[in-house]
Amino acid sequence: MLDVNAIIIAVAPELWLAFAGLVGVLVGAVLGDRFNGLSYKFGALTLFGAAALAAMHFTGGEAFNGLVRTNTFVNFAKVISFVLAGVALLISEGFLKRHDTSRYEYALLVIFASLGMGIILSAADLMTLYMGIETLSLSSYVLAAFHRDSARSSEAGLKYFVLGALASGMLLYGASLVYGFTGTTSFASIAEAGLSTGAMFGMVLMIVGLAFKISAAPMHVWTPDVYEGAPTPVVAFFASAPKMASTVVFANIMFTVFADAISQWQIIISIIAGLSMVIGSLGALLQNNIKRLLGYSSIANVGYALVAVAAGQELGAAALLTFSTIYVVTSLGLFAGVLAMRRRGGMVENINELGGLARTKPILAVMLSILIFSIAGLPPFGGFFGKFEVLRAGLDAGLLPLAILVVIASVISLGYYLKLIKIMWFDEPTERFETVEVPVLATVILTAIIAGLVFMVFISELGTGGWATFAAAGLQR
Repeated sequence: MLDVNAIIIAVAPELWLAFAGLVGVLVGAVLGDRFNGLSYKFGALTLFGAAALAAMHFTGGEAFNGLVRTNTFVNFAKVISFVLAGVALLISEGFLKRHDTSRYEYALLVIFASLGMGIILSAADLMTLYMGIETLSLSSYVLAAFHRDSARSSEAGLKYFVLGALASGMLLYGASLVYGFTGTTSFASIAEAGLSTGAMFGMVLMIVGLAFKISAAPMHVWTPDVYEGAPTPVVAFFASAPKMASTVVFANIMFTVFADAISQWQIIISIIAGLSMVIGSLGALLQNNIKRLLGYSSIANVGYALVAVAAGQELGAAALLTFSTIYVVTSLGLFAGVLAMRRRGGMVENINELGGLARTKPILAVMLSILIFSIAGLPPFGGFFGKFEVLRAGLDAGLLPLAILVVIASVISLGYYLKLIKIMWFDEPTERFETVEVPVLATVILTAIIAGLVFMVFISELGTGGWATFAAAGLQR
């Protein structure tokens, strides 16, 4: 007999998202285009409700005979991911209306993508994991190509689909090898069974597939093209909510399923982290398109996050949550800033078009500067503390080469981050931007405040029982 209470405790957010998504499909079928404008508010409220449910059942539980299991570590990621998805949805409406692509299906796709995020975070079995990944991926492919009249958007969706299908195939093949050599698909049972040589091959293939999902090098090739071609609100969503969820899932699998094989996978994760930091930082130096620049920046930042993963559960779990939270909040704010770069001729994406922004829109320039300083890791902004935690985890784990690469890549990144600051504050003004929509400006301001001020208090508590430390402790229960 099903234990309804256990199911609600374990997967209440996912049940809510599935129910609301199906209701949205029904309402959309009945109302048609009349549901378009309301769908964004409906979707945002749904996602904020899912975040509230995850917070209400923060300690988590187990259901469906061990197919799903939640704890504070994954519920922390759920709360952050669902909130950011809701905000990303709210800032999408104006852009989609201007491009005549405002349809209720967009909000429903974001809901179902978020359902996929919740499933992979709740997964305690290889079958559940793959089901969640495909739910997230299929929704994401359609979102990337949502602007059907744009050749760039269609190309982005096609590239994402083809490469994503390849990565999903590698992940599935790796999972099948792990199952074949351990005789089980349960995370806990795989951990107890230990890994034979054949299962190790499966683990490596799973790492490759998961690395694609978080856009880590050398599986990063889709990222700059998809970031450039997909509609900006879609990229804002990709760079925040799914990024947080996928990174935490990657860590959760390495920390729990393959915990006893850390001596084997630590070197693999270290290589991927190092390549991501170097390729991301150097690649961004060559970019003039701000979306491509932020795409390469995301690759580098995934490298920083993977340093915490390579450090292992005890040293890296809290550092990963801290860094990833600050990064995704900052990233959402920066893409909201890109949405604010609009003139009568349309959206502006070239970084040189930011010239003189401090004189034409000083509030926006100040907020974007805070976000840029934070993502660059400069003190006293939140991003500095996130990188510091990652660096400390790497050093404590004896990963000195990776720690050195963190510093080198951070110094290289100043080349393109400070270039943006220079253009905004010291170059001559270009044509004035149009009025920024309230949700977009509010997102930029709020994320800048969080990245610049609030997280300093949050981070200062890490060593003595802060939220990230408390959430990471859930892995040990």
